[in-house]
Amino acid sequence: MESTLARKTELTTWLSQLPGLSSAELTPIAGDASFRRYYRVQTRTHTYVAMDAPPTLEKSLPFVAIAYALKNVGLSTPEIFAADLDHGFLLLTDFGDRTYLNTLKPDNADHLYGKALDALAVLQTCEGAVGYTVPPFTASFMQQEWMWHQEWVFDRWLGCPLGAHAAAELSMVYNALVQSAMEQPQVFMHRDFHAGNLMVLPLNGVGILDFQDAFIGPLTYDLASLLRDCYIAWPESQVYGWAAAYLDRLQAMGLFTAVNEAVFLRWFDWMGVQRHLKAMLTFARKHVRDKDSSYLKFMPRTLNYILSVTARYQELKPLHDYYASTVYEAMRGVMPVCVV
Repeated sequence: MESTLARKTELTTWLSQLPGLSSAELTPIAGDASFRRYYRVQTRTHTYVAMDAPPTLEKSLPFVAIAYALKNVGLSTPEIFAADLDHGFLLLTDFGDRTYLNTLKPDNADHLYGKALDALAVLQTCEGAVGYTVPPFTASFMQQEWMWHQEWVFDRWLGCPLGAHAAAELSMVYNALVQSAMEQPQVFMHRDFHAGNLMVLPLNGVGILDFQDAFIGPLTYDLASLLRDCYIAWPESQVYGWAAAYLDRLQAMGLFTAVNEAVFLRWFDWMGVQRHLKAMLTFARKHVRDKDSSYLKFMPRTLNYILSVTARYQELKPLHDYYASTVYEAMRGVMPVCVV
């Protein structure tokens, strides 16, 4: 893999060949848990965002195709001013710095989440992208995520491999989570629809970022990502209120009218557990493989989501018991602070 400096040099050279950008200044801006890097591109009169997606590690075509697909259903995604897909360079709209994550407060949460849920309802009506096949979020893919979780969380990070009995018990619970996900209506799924990837735009707009890993998948996946966000938490009564209101939104649009609220909220809960197990593997892998420990601070909140939801369902009790004891104690051993 090329060094960050070498990639930045290539990106600067590419940008300098575009009209009006010969003397633009590049400033790094916060990215995501991928190998992509982002820069603010400043000219005398405009700012843009440049994405550097190393082609050996990240694919740019899905971003371009899905950006247009979401824009075509009326959502706000970055405009693509220029692209070099072979080298993984894109020049995009600068949506500014007002992410949901750094804007949300108790007194504006209802309003901002209302706007985000409106956008999500539209997003889930998207039927695909021209020139790119959005893959299905299959049971086998979820099973692969469970195998990765065991590898990166238990084996490589915590150093506590599953014994045969625990492996069998937890696999039974995980299979139930997968079955719950597969019995849901399958819709367009952003996959990382959370406060760090949503932007507050003028006139109450919602800017949507980081959608290149989209799937066709379970109805409640993005809802769980948004309302049980690893980066920010809200009271459970508020979360369930927003989740129930989201089903009302969909049904007012004439969608999923046969879905019962109790069933929907159970789907939401169980999907969240699967989502948070995946998040734990991502954070552990960033720490162990990529030497990036910045995501470990989100582990306690993520574990707390898992514990609080699994405590409500007898079917999930083996997973709750194991994570409340063995995983919690192992986390305390490798983290300076682990409070859930």
